[in-house]
Amino acid sequence: MVFTSATSRPITISGPAGQLEGLLDTAPSADGSRAAVVCHPHPLYGGTMTNKVAHMLAKAFNDAGAVAVRFNYRGVGASEGRYDEGNGETADALAVLEWTRREWPGAELWLGGFSFGGAVAIRAAHARDIRRLVTVAPAVDRIPVAHTDLPRCPWLIVQGDSDELVDPGRIERWRASLPVTPELALLRGAEHFFHGKLTELRRVVVEWLTRPYALA
Repeated sequence: MVFTSATSRPITISGPAGQLEGLLDTAPSADGSRAAVVCHPHPLYGGTMTNKVAHMLAKAFNDAGAVAVRFNYRGVGASEGRYDEGNGETADALAVLEWTRREWPGAELWLGGFSFGGAVAIRAAHARDIRRLVTVAPAVDRIPVAHTDLPRCPWLIVQGDSDELVDPGRIERWRASLPVTPELALLRGAEHFFHGKLTELRRVVVEWLTRPYALA
């Protein structure tokens, strides 16, 4: 698989608690017909939009032909506001999705998230017309996700089988309990931050996004 080369530029987005710091990642293959938003891991444990897994998700979206928007939640980096137990962070994600929809009207909206950001993305996907959802090691034990708040789009969960922070067994049981079962890609030997497995993570996500049935 040949990966694309993307460029990034800083952006600022109005959020419910103030201005949000962001990055716009674009690649030559992105034609504006698809736009993706990426949610980063837990802000109280060093999570930011430059986290390497969040960055790799953005690159995978670029590879699949989408522009990608990363952003810092309230209180992270230059974003205004302060941590809000996942609720405010979900509101931030919704604001970024709305900004993205305005910037690329008519584009197919995709959404991704890692760890805490995976749970935020699940919540946000339920509230908007998201066409593809990718959650990497979603920390659904840190932000409860009700069965009534699930997305209605094709959904991929990528999970490392050696994850020391998000128990893979619990994720598999939670997934099996859902009324509609998302696809699961279990990466052998991958721990929470996918050390040495980032390229494999990128490949798995790109392959799922570019399957014929996974495109509108």
